[in-house]
Amino acid sequence: MIDLVQYRRFFAEEIEAVAKLQTPGLVDALATVPRERFLRPGPWTVLADTDFMIGAAGRTRTTPDADPRRVSHNIAVAIDPARHLFNGQPGTLTVWIDALALAPGARVLHVGCGLGYYTAVMAQVVGPQGRIVAYEVDAALAAEARQNLAAMPWVSVRHADASGSLDETFNAMLINAGVTHPLNEWLDRLESGGRLMLPLTGSMPAMGANIGKGLVWQLTKQDGYFDARVLAFVAIYSAIGLRDETLNERLGKAMTAGPAQWQGVKRLRRDRHEPGSSCWLHGDGFCFSRED
Repeated sequence: MIDLVQYRRFFAEEIEAVAKLQTPGLVDALATVPRERFLRPGPWTVLADTDFMIGAAGRTRTTPDADPRRVSHNIAVAIDPARHLFNGQPGTLTVWIDALALAPGARVLHVGCGLGYYTAVMAQVVGPQGRIVAYEVDAALAAEARQNLAAMPWVSVRHADASGSLDETFNAMLINAGVTHPLNEWLDRLESGGRLMLPLTGSMPAMGANIGKGLVWQLTKQDGYFDARVLAFVAIYSAIGLRDETLNERLGKAMTAGPAQWQGVKRLRRDRHEPGSSCWLHGDGFCFSRED
């Protein structure tokens, strides 16, 4: 029988192949961080790719037992089944992490850390010389994440929605919940050359009150502006305290205009200007623009 260390290595290399991972250290982090330690005790409620495509409602299954091998797969695992709250699929979330191009010593902001699994993966990549500041708006999850990550003192878990002032700068930011706009504080605190993964989502009542659907944007900070490109489609939990209902409606209209519009976006502008034909999504102090 394959031992657990070998099983985790196979899991990590399978995710590497599926997600086409390029970041040095990320595959080793997946093989090293025990996913089951960042979940509540098993057996676990899980979702696979086919469950997502059919629709999550009623499509969950329960693992036969609490063997850690059961969660060393490209599946979403419930961290609170009663609220349909899941730890996302590694094949999805690691694509976002990979796009951050993390290196040892990097400083990372993680918004929406849940029980801390993907926080731990990133912490393993950046190492003790790095720094992770993780936010979780749910008090119980934040407390458990803090306990789960106690062995990594370079990780700080905060119970908040990350809308307040940040007291340091970061090389990378992962927003792991759906928002309607980038916060100025995030943009200001990202260092030059740094990357921000930002899921912009519109609410989807048919999918449940807390789920939104939209696009994950990769924003790369340059001198005076941000390069912007779409990384992936996403259906994700909506962030609490980080959404604007006016922008939610505007974002929905922008997405229904079709891929020809959002694929043409080249940068995030922060200068004040009147909305025009080159503006895909225009808000107060930001604009996803098709202009060079």
